Amino acid sequence: MNVLALEFPPVNHLFDWPSILFEDTPFALNKVGLTYLFAMVMTILIFWLAGAKKNMVPRGIQHVAESGVSFVEESVVMQTIGPEGKKFMPFLTTMFFFIFFSNITEVIPFWQFPANSRMAMPITLALLVWVIYNFQGVKHQGALGYLKNSLFPPGVPVALYIIVTPIEFVSTFVVRPFSLAIRLWANMVAGHLLLVTFAILSATMAAAGGIGWLGAIALSFPMLVLMTGFEILVSVLQAFIFTILTAVYIGGSMHPEH
Repeated sequence: MNVLALEFPPVNHLFDWPSILFEDTPFALNKVGLTYLFAMVMTILIFWLAGAKKNMVPRGIQHVAESGVSFVEESVVMQTIGPEGKKFMPFLTTMFFFIFFSNITEVIPFWQFPANSRMAMPITLALLVWVIYNFQGVKHQGALGYLKNSLFPPGVPVALYIIVTPIEFVSTFVVRPFSLAIRLWANMVAGHLLLVTFAILSATMAAAGGIGWLGAIALSFPMLVLMTGFEILVSVLQAFIFTILTAVYIGGSMHPEH
């Protein structure tokens, strides 16, 4: 597809990757699978290395891991679930780092692909969250109590239940997992398309040469750098949003007054 005389690859080529390892086998790995493998290994490695070092004053990788744990505890768990939520710290911290590492590959040179721009893992994580918060709701309130508090929120006039109850049912049991997944997926898709656009624009203009192209490069390359920095922020922010919404849902199912 030609856009303003520049060759731009079809959009599906930016997300559809052929197998790289173990091709034509049930264990075939493409760029998406390798990115998630990288995210899993990095998440395990960061905590394994941190746990292996017993420095009184944390440094390096230990400091990164402890800072991440403290951030999730103070900014996510304590703000949404409370002290009772500390038992979810391993799950929420692992989720935060796994999503972050799956996103940040978007800005790694020669890799430049966020695995969460494919829907499979976002929807899988969202459905896992759905199972966990519903299980916690039944565990803490009982099945009938959980349904009653979810579908018939206290303080609402009885006459409005005919409107409120269907809305609460759809919101709590249907929309939540899909909104979690789509929010993460859509943001990573949009960011990936923007980076690819400015990268192709910069590379094409640099290859074309000539005086006229210098001005265009002077505009497109700084935008590429700016968007790269912005996507690093988005990678962290989307990991945080997914994690804190997970904590909010768990806290709300454990404590109906929330």
